[in-house]
Amino acid sequence: MNQTISKILITTALVSSICSAEEAAKESTFKLTGNVQAQAIKALYDNDADNTLDNSFLRANIGAKYDSDHLSAVINLRIFSPAFGNTIDGKNYDKISADTYYANYKWDTEYGKFNVQFGRFRTDWSVGGNFGTYVDVALNKRGFLSRDYQHDAVEFGYENGISTFEALLGTYDAKFNTGYIRLEETLKFGDAKVSAAYRVNALDPIQHTAQVTHRVASRASYYFQKNFGLYGEVALLATGDKENLKASNAIKPEYAQDSRYIPFFVGFEIPTAGFLSNLYAELEYLSNRDELQADADGIAWTVSFIKKINDYSKIQVNVYSEKKASDVALAARFTASLK
Repeated sequence: MNQTISKILITTALVSSICSAEEAAKESTFKLTGNVQAQAIKALYDNDADNTLDNSFLRANIGAKYDSDHLSAVINLRIFSPAFGNTIDGKNYDKISADTYYANYKWDTEYGKFNVQFGRFRTDWSVGGNFGTYVDVALNKRGFLSRDYQHDAVEFGYENGISTFEALLGTYDAKFNTGYIRLEETLKFGDAKVSAAYRVNALDPIQHTAQVTHRVASRASYYFQKNFGLYGEVALLATGDKENLKASNAIKPEYAQDSRYIPFFVGFEIPTAGFLSNLYAELEYLSNRDELQADADGIAWTVSFIKKINDYSKIQVNVYSEKKASDVALAARFTASLK
């Protein structure tokens, strides 16, 4: 319980500091943010489970957002009920976790726009949120909204004309004893966008015995009109073959030694004449996926139906494949938000 109270007090202090900054700034905005989310997943094939939901949750997100010409700041906490098993001294309590929090300092100069961002935040290339982002997310994560990934990181950005460049130093344990470097370049050509990124766990071998994994990915998208476009991503993930990984401080490699994976996916957003807010169809292929998930097919697919009910609420329903392309599952998430 003390941990919960401490987190709430810390969040209150951070929000108060943002309010003070907001009072001193011109042309700035400050607002509270939050929503309640309910999600349920059900396999439509025989997966040897009981005839009930395979997975479900109910959670809340609450935070604050401040934005001005020179500073943006976001804080978001996720709150789960005692049913999720946050046990202290034999009693269950609400589970509160720090999901996203960052400060982003911005400078607009005659040479372009610069920014420095630090905290915990997302870098997500995916449109539908089900496949892609191969430079960040583990390949065995697939299916319904599985590309939700946060970094504890410091990021430097530069934007000039059609080009946006980002250099990120990320960590696994918030101590920078282990971690990675990530470089990304994005070019915008009207309704087309092309991105390329490189990531390597360069911090791991500095103080530990570690295997190095190189990740290179490229993503492209083109929209013919609103809600009507194509997008996709291809990547190469290569892990080295260092012999001695038996030291006491050795770090487990991201993937098997001397392994190579070339995943790719293609997606299509389909217009629905206003019946839905968004409709996405995505197909992914990864050879030797069964090395990462036993008995898994190389092909995976998903179709996402998203409907914004009003200014405060939306629902997303996915029909997608699990381990086998023929193993169809149904998932739904309802979100009610503060405006």
